[in-house]
Amino acid sequence: MGWRLWEACLTERLSKFLAVNGVASRRKAEAMIKHGLVNVNNHKIVDPYYQVDSEHDRVTVDGMPISRVPPEKVYIALNKPPGYISDLADPKGRPLARDLVPIDGRIYPVGRLDFASEGLILFTNDGSFADRVLHPRNEIEREYHVKLQRSLSPQEAEKFTIGRRIDGILYRVRSVQLLALTRKNAWYAIKATEGRNRMIRRIAESLGHAVLRLRRIRIGSVLLGKLRPGQYRHLTPREVQRLLGEGGQGQR
Repeated sequence: MGWRLWEACLTERLSKFLAVNGVASRRKAEAMIKHGLVNVNNHKIVDPYYQVDSEHDRVTVDGMPISRVPPEKVYIALNKPPGYISDLADPKGRPLARDLVPIDGRIYPVGRLDFASEGLILFTNDGSFADRVLHPRNEIEREYHVKLQRSLSPQEAEKFTIGRRIDGILYRVRSVQLLALTRKNAWYAIKATEGRNRMIRRIAESLGHAVLRLRRIRIGSVLLGKLRPGQYRHLTPREVQRLLGEGGQGQR
């Protein structure tokens, strides 16, 4: 999920908004809406499924403004196993990474890891935090351990950092470092400040390399650490503050 898509995730059904903020039960809220008692931004709404932006829309019931009750902010680090979707829904019915975090309330992935990739992914209900981490101008560094079928030549490694234009989009990383080399494969540490969809895989494939495994181990100063696949933990307040204060440097 890119930073531009985050705002779309902050909408919710009008009936749910009223129920969550203590106006009435969900069923009674639906009846109030259908009877024309609810306005959104001075427009009467009679559809309980109407989507409201809980951050910006002004909702009134019988002329009385409804104040949004801010939820407790949640910051989660998950070790996503391969074979899970980062998005909140999948038309193919594949397993969702969100379901590995059994906590109540709306939380959303901060960026994404593709279906076959694994490692660190963050979830939160804090839109400002997500924007800070995702926006390209902040250059929050991500680090990946990537297993290739064979080693990169010096020229190929340089092309990762210079960038490759694929389907009109420029993909590039900050650095590439060899970690281990065997007769069968090669492991690299790859650092990047953008989380474009399948970026590392696309660059590798454009150079004729097969990615056998891709694991994200760090986002800014937040480390995957000892989390086992499928495990999650809450970020500490210090981790959140450090990540919010980063930009353009990460851990080089």
